[in-house]
Amino acid sequence: MSSINNIFDVIQSGINAESLRQKTIASNVANAQTPGYRRVDVGFKEMLAKALESPGDTNMDDIEPEIYQTMNTPLNEKNNDVALEVEVGEMVKNTLRHKTYIRLLQKKYQQIDLAINVR
Repeated sequence: MSSINNIFDVIQSGINAESLRQKTIASNVANAQTPGYRRVDVGFKEMLAKALESPGDTNMDDIEPEIYQTMNTPLNEKNNDVALEVEVGEMVKNTLRHKTYIRLLQKKYQQIDLAINVR
């Protein structure tokens, strides 16, 4: 069992969430012209923040990103709510978060390598 105290588990969960978000953004873009399509997004930040603030150990296996539809956004002339400008912005933010998780992982491995090779 992994706990929230293991930074590797937190980073892995973040990478998984951002990968899933990238797929949902791609789905939104692909369906931008589909009549009646409602955009989807991934909920993860809130769950992670809640887990980090909770007392005691939290099992990271219990924190899974969730796909949800926002049903309160305005519809366009195609009766869907996808705006390409919004999706491109979300893709840029998602890419930056993904790169951040990867860099954190690299730093953790560099620290381990430094600790092993101390003379």
